[in-house]
Amino acid sequence: MGKGRLEAFSDGVIAIIITIMVLELKVPHSAGLDALLPLAPVLGSYVLSFVYVGIYWNNHHHLLQAARSVDGRSLWANLHLLFWLSLIPFCSGWMGENHFETLPVALYGAVLFMAGIAYYILCRALIAHHGPESALALAIGDDRKGKISLVLYVVAVTLAFFSSAAAFAVYVLVAALWFIPDRRIEARLKP
Repeated sequence: MGKGRLEAFSDGVIAIIITIMVLELKVPHSAGLDALLPLAPVLGSYVLSFVYVGIYWNNHHHLLQAARSVDGRSLWANLHLLFWLSLIPFCSGWMGENHFETLPVALYGAVLFMAGIAYYILCRALIAHHGPESALALAIGDDRKGKISLVLYVVAVTLAFFSSAAAFAVYVLVAALWFIPDRRIEARLKP
């Protein structure tokens, strides 16, 4: 079946996720820069979460550009990914409002880990649909960066119970790894 509806639905859900995150930001009641200081944790978690959602949107777009079509398994795998992404606003808000306390920081990492697992499952479902020798399969390869990210999420969740700042730094590191779009798919799809 065609992939257009899956792309449109995913774009809509991701747009709503970003909208929910920005609506959670509270406007300060004074105009001075000092009014922003108490909001720093909330703004910090918002910026990181916006970057993460943007990274997923960007890579999802590239992934679906390489796919010719989707099947039922791919639809469910995509919904699984969107479910975990939809929890990012909650975790981001909880983490920021509680000034990066242990449990919110650990839960944030657990949700990022599950979103990473869900993205991996989506990739595997699309590869199974297109075949192991497809351009998509060859572009994704063994997905070393994705696997490294999953390991780093587990490290960060564990670190959160010792140092929330260190765990947050690992989340920033993983985002930095993915900030530059993955070129594997673009390189395979060039005419």
